[in-house]
Order: sequence, then structure tokens, then C-alpha cells
Amino acid sequence: MKNIYSVGQVNHYIKNMLAEDYMLRRIYVKGEVSNCKYHSSGHIYFSLKDETGCMACVMFAGNRGGLSFRLQNGQSVIVLGGISVYERDGRYQMYANEIILDGAGLLYEKFEALKRELEEMGMFAPEYKQPVPAYAKTVGIVTAPAGAAIRDIQNIAYRRNPYVRLILYPALVQGKDAAPSIVRGIEALDAYGVDVMIVGRGGGSIEDLWAFNEEIVARAIFGCSVPVISAVGHETDFTIADYVADLRAPTPSAAAELAVADVAGILQQLDRYQNQMTLRMKSRLHTAKQELGHLQSRLVLLSPRNQIREKRQMLMEKEDKLQYLMTQMLERKRHQMMVYAERMKGLSPLDKLQQGYSYAVDSDGKNISEIKQVKAGEAMRLYVTDGCIHATISGTEKRKY
Repeated sequence: MKNIYSVGQVNHYIKNMLAEDYMLRRIYVKGEVSNCKYHSSGHIYFSLKDETGCMACVMFAGNRGGLSFRLQNGQSVIVLGGISVYERDGRYQMYANEIILDGAGLLYEKFEALKRELEEMGMFAPEYKQPVPAYAKTVGIVTAPAGAAIRDIQNIAYRRNPYVRLILYPALVQGKDAAPSIVRGIEALDAYGVDVMIVGRGGGSIEDLWAFNEEIVARAIFGCSVPVISAVGHETDFTIADYVADLRAPTPSAAAELAVADVAGILQQLDRYQNQMTLRMKSRLHTAKQELGHLQSRLVLLSPRNQIREKRQMLMEKEDKLQYLMTQMLERKRHQMMVYAERMKGLSPLDKLQQGYSYAVDSDGKNISEIKQVKAGEAMRLYVTDGCIHATISGTEKRKY
């Protein structure tokens, strides 16, 4: 019990041992790619396998510059790199610096050949894709009865719409008998008359998913009278079934979301539509009422009775105004006449007569203001306070001063 080491110390020791092995620093390893995953960081995680074993590998994003092709499951490759221990997990793995395509593996070669053949036949053409119904009542499912895929589909479907019917055909999804079992499930649910069908399983290696790359499965999906959603593996896994199906879902959970309408979301949308409709109707009614009131006001204003009443009122107002203006004018003229009368009164000869004065006029009635206007022997009249005196001019005398 004297020498006790921690797990980290042991892992670190083994890592140093492998680092000191010159052969493991730079080694070529040949095998078939499996479980290939492209990480969002740019790293590639995969396994190399052959008939005797399997090895974990990773190629970091900084080394991908020399990779001239897309790494995919089933490819036969030669990997150059070093082998070391990943201390956190206590497992060794190969750190790839370079990957050379050694020729397609058997499964990958079969996959590409069948894909090319079916594509040439038009089985992937978009014009043959059937639309998935927006509100499916019955959803058929072809998958394993005890796998994670059916549990995910059930949970999501119940959450989105507890009233939808799920009909499961328990099929084999792995092994040599899987493809015929999947075909029987598709045909059985098609004959039953479901609204939409989900065909799939959880993720796995290319060997695990191979049943969905068989031609009989592809033809069964293509010949199905109802829309088929493929849901095979993880988001990065692609099978022949994905290309033939009417719609591809990256996972079984995503397939359930595509096949089953979200009742809560629909009800919320309906509530929004109802609120929008109510607001718009209220707005339209308010606008219509305002317009109606405006038209009623215009009708009242433009009616003959109102026009006559308005004209009569206008005439009465003008008559009152005319009378007022006439009165004002008469008052002004009367005042002006009184002013003129006072002025005339001050200038009137008669008024001067009342003050003891008199004035004389000739025979023509012209006022005599200078002696040169008359001659001796001519008649004249002299006006005094109480009358007129007729006289004859005996002579004139110019005033001296």
C-alpha cells in the first residue's frame, strides 16, 4: 500500500510512455470509417475499424486543410498521425494529421451505387414528393417497439396533440431481416389508411443503419400512397430512405414535430387571429360610424328644408344688419346735419339780425358788401330784425381810415 497513484497520474504516465514510443508518434493506420461526426468547432471525430477491432480517432480543425474530400462512414482510408492518451477519459485515440482515401469501403460503395441508380430512375425527384398534411389525425410509425425512437415520438406527439392516434408497426430495424420487416410495416400501414407515416430508428454506425439503404425499402417508400417522413439516425446520418422519402427529419423527435400539429400553438394562433379580427372590426365599425355621422351631417346641411331655413335665417340676419346699418347711418347723418346747422346758424344773416345787425341787397338780391356794386339812383332792400326796407341810393361815400 506504499505506492498509491491517482487515476490522473496513471493516465499521465501512460500518455508519457506512448509519447516516448517513436513508432507511435508517426504511424499509418488503415481501416474503414465509422461513427463519423463533424463537430461545430470544426473537429472531426470518427472510428477506424476492421474485422479484428476498432480505434477512436480525431482530426482537429487546424489539420483539415490537407483533407481533400468529405469524410463519410464506410470509406476505406489510411490515416497518418500519432497515438496518445486522452487523460480525461483514460482512453487512447489516434490524432490524425492526414487522411488518404484508400478506396471506398464495401458498404459505402454499395450505398453510392444504389443512390446513383435510384436517382437516375427519378425516385428522388421533387415532383414525386407528397406534401405532409398539416393536421394529421392518424400517424403510422414503422420502427422498433422498444427503442428510444418510439419513446421520443410518443412523448413529443402527446405533448403537441394528445388527440392524435399513433399506430405502431413493430419492425426490425437492424440485421439481415430488418429490410423485409420494414417493407411489411410500410405496406401494412399504407393499407390501413394512416394520414402520414414515420419510418426510422435511432442513430448508429453505417452497418446498424444499413436496412434503410436497401433497395426494397426505398421502393416501398416510393410506392407508398401516403406521405412518408424518414427519421433515421442522427442529423448527420443520411440513408437511401432519406432521399426517397417525401420529407426527411434529422431525428425521430423532429419527425414527430413535423407529423403532429402543435394544438397549443394552433389555439394561440387562433386567439391571435380572433383578437386581430376583433380589433379590426372595431376599427372598421368606428370608422364607418364616423363616416356615417359625417354623411348624415352633410345630408342635413344639404337638405332643401335646411337650406330654406338657413337662407331664411341668413336673410333675417341681413335684414337686422341692414336696419342696424341704416339706423347708424341716419344717426351719423342727423348728427352731421346738426353740426352743419350749427355752423350755418353762426353764418346766417338772419341770426346776425337778431343781434342788432342788418344787411343790404341790390335789386337782383345780391349782397351788397362794397360801394362799387351800386350806383346812385338804383333800388335796394335793407333787411332788419322785423322786416325789409325798400330804398333808393342817393349816393355813395368811401370810408376814410
